[in-house]
Amino acid sequence: MIYIIDDFLPKNMLNAIKSNTEEYKEIKTPGKSFWTKKPSEVFVQYVVNKLVEIEDCDIENVLCFFRQAKKNQDNNWRIHNDSIIQGQQPDRALVLFLSDENYNGLNGTAFWEHKERGDTYKVTDNNDFDELLTKDCNDVSKWNLKTVIGHKTNRLISYPCEYFHSKYPNEFKEKREVLVMFYKTKK
Repeated sequence: MIYIIDDFLPKNMLNAIKSNTEEYKEIKTPGKSFWTKKPSEVFVQYVVNKLVEIEDCDIENVLCFFRQAKKNQDNNWRIHNDSIIQGQQPDRALVLFLSDENYNGLNGTAFWEHKERGDTYKVTDNNDFDELLTKDCNDVSKWNLKTVIGHKTNRLISYPCEYFHSKYPNEFKEKREVLVMFYKTKK
């Protein structure tokens, strides 16, 4: 199940995060780069506590970071799922839109269906998973766009990690800043 919560953060907290001038650092991984910065532990715990209230279960953060995409930076489609994060298999992922709504046209987080595999993928073979993510991730002819959840400042989207998704569109003229978290739920 995907859920959406608008106005997730209190206005003063959102403004404090948006005014943080710390630079994003490039993180290089095989075949791709991300621009990220680390949130404070206090902020991560705030998000975890809110998720506990919303989902009515214990939440364990696996990985949390701020991410930036902009013109000539992080501009591939990279359609993927988040089945393996730092050697773990989280249950859910979230995206919290932080940047201003400054894109003319449809933008946000897209959910995709792979034409051969469907709209989810549970990892059973790491080599197969790696091949899928490297060969098909930027070839939109192998995918059907199912939906785009629109960017709105301070909108949180939470979804199961096995869902295929990407940012939408693949390249932004102005910066797109989001908080990303991968987490486990414990009933």
